[in-house]
Amino acid sequence: MRPWVERARSAALLFVPPAARNRLPRRFVQLLAGLVLYGISDSLLVLAHLGLDPWDVFHQGLSRHTGIPIGTWSILVGVAVLFLWIPLRQRPGIGTLLNAILIGAVMDLMLSAFAPPSTLIPRIALLAAGVFLNGVATGCYIGAGLGPGPRDGLMVGMAARGYSLRVVRTSIEVTALAAGWLLGGNVGWGTLLYALCIGPLAHVFIPRFTVSAQADLAPAAASASR
Repeated sequence: MRPWVERARSAALLFVPPAARNRLPRRFVQLLAGLVLYGISDSLLVLAHLGLDPWDVFHQGLSRHTGIPIGTWSILVGVAVLFLWIPLRQRPGIGTLLNAILIGAVMDLMLSAFAPPSTLIPRIALLAAGVFLNGVATGCYIGAGLGPGPRDGLMVGMAARGYSLRVVRTSIEVTALAAGWLLGGNVGWGTLLYALCIGPLAHVFIPRFTVSAQADLAPAAASASR
């Protein structure tokens, strides 16, 4: 292998948790698929105009006051949240960095290409599809094991300081939701549907898409023992 290729590979692995380095190409493809699907699903919720998840309510509120697209605000807020990792001594993975950029970029692309429907039935269909696909996307990118999203990592880092993860998550998301609502973000019964469904969907899809590092290492260990 050429020296510059080896150096690039070593630099990339600095952002990959040790347990996730096995079968890296498959994990990386799954990560990208999950993040793209997450951006698409978030876009469907925006197009449905029946209520967004708490963070996107905040992003949309900022967008309405500044004229900067909602996806761009998702990127800017994600990068800002990463700076809050520093005092928590959280270490980002390659998935963390791609999460901060790719989801918002896909949202801006989708929302520039498609207009929201004018009648209720298609909007309900978009909402249902958006919530479901968001759960699938969550399973894909978390199951890839290449680093949590900026917002998830913030919650985990604060919980590691001795706070209840449930309390931390609820407090942060309620704060984002309230700030977004005050800024004019779209809060509706779709917001409630998302809150009720995303936990059970993640519970189903995260185990389904998780690639077990131990299972991946088993064939190699067996070969080495021969």
